[in-house]
Amino acid sequence: MRILHTADWHVGRALRGRSRASEHVAALAEIANVAREHQVDLAIVAGDVFDTSAPTAESEEIVYRGLLSLAETGAHVVVIAGNHDHPRRLAAVRPLLDLGRVTVQSMLARPNEGGVIEVPTRSGESARIALLPFLSQRAIITADMLMRADAADHVQAYAERYGNIMSSLCAGLDERVVNIVVAHATIVGARMGGGEREAHTIFEYAVPARIFPAGVHYAALGHIHRAQRIDAACPVWYSGAPLQLDFGEAGNEGCVLVIEAEGGVPAKVERVPITAGRPLRTLRGTLDALTRREPEPDDAFLRVILDEQPRAGLAEDVRALFRNAVDVTVVPPGQVDDRGEAWTPDAMRRSPTDLFTEYLTARGSPDPAVIDLFRDLLEESGASHPT
Repeated sequence: MRILHTADWHVGRALRGRSRASEHVAALAEIANVAREHQVDLAIVAGDVFDTSAPTAESEEIVYRGLLSLAETGAHVVVIAGNHDHPRRLAAVRPLLDLGRVTVQSMLARPNEGGVIEVPTRSGESARIALLPFLSQRAIITADMLMRADAADHVQAYAERYGNIMSSLCAGLDERVVNIVVAHATIVGARMGGGEREAHTIFEYAVPARIFPAGVHYAALGHIHRAQRIDAACPVWYSGAPLQLDFGEAGNEGCVLVIEAEGGVPAKVERVPITAGRPLRTLRGTLDALTRREPEPDDAFLRVILDEQPRAGLAEDVRALFRNAVDVTVVPPGQVDDRGEAWTPDAMRRSPTDLFTEYLTARGSPDPAVIDLFRDLLEESGASHPT
């Protein structure tokens, strides 16, 4: 059985106000071509197809056309919801996508109610697929625990209960079929893609790799934007994002994973590059030095960090020199952070929950219940899970 694994499309994501819709269209077409050329039997999309829970009509058209294009290759397509996707919006279109050989699971379900599906493929083998859409703490931690326990207890309880859910979905593994897990989650030890905000809320949702049973042939993950294998008892992989989504991801290579799997045999995984996205580059130096350097590729989006004293019109001079400069930061000499990187206000590197907690502390009322309620509201808005 051949499987294509992709995730974290984030259709609708802009870069400093620049639309990336045409890049997403090209990238999804390239992914469909990979599925066609490799004659895959199953295409897995492990969450975050959208960048926001309220996507535009343009974004919806791009995603649904992309999913149907995958199905047109002859593959059965399986999609789960990520933390950026709106579960009910995806559930609303499920009956229509079912007609196009696209199975959507947007909310956690019992094994016999859609949490585990069996998909026959043109290779003659069947796949048994356990589906774990993104699970918020709010879905797992009880209100009573929110009131009585501290944050560390919440983290432990989330990981334990997530593991229990995994065990239930993976109960009764059948060696005669290919057993697959699809999840949108943060696994302990995963290397961040570079574009994710370093908010502690990411790590509150981390679960250990030991939750994956040895009998699983392949675990397809989404949520982290860097393609990588996780050390576990079975093959556990993040496919990463097919596009560089922000400048922190400039070193990532967009790809999809093509897997060969059969019952009783370890899966073989191949990375296939996706080249449709525009590269992201960071330039740093004085304006004079940048003027003399070799030109960047015409299609590259640029972040320019100027080691200059601020003056009126400086950013406009940069944009006149580099027409694709979408981010210009002026850093007076000597103002760098403790890693030697460009100085930015501390608040820009901190999560909303951190800032709210600091505000309550300054007011003398850092009530944990209020902080947890604030976190729940962020979850509902989709703002607290940036990956």
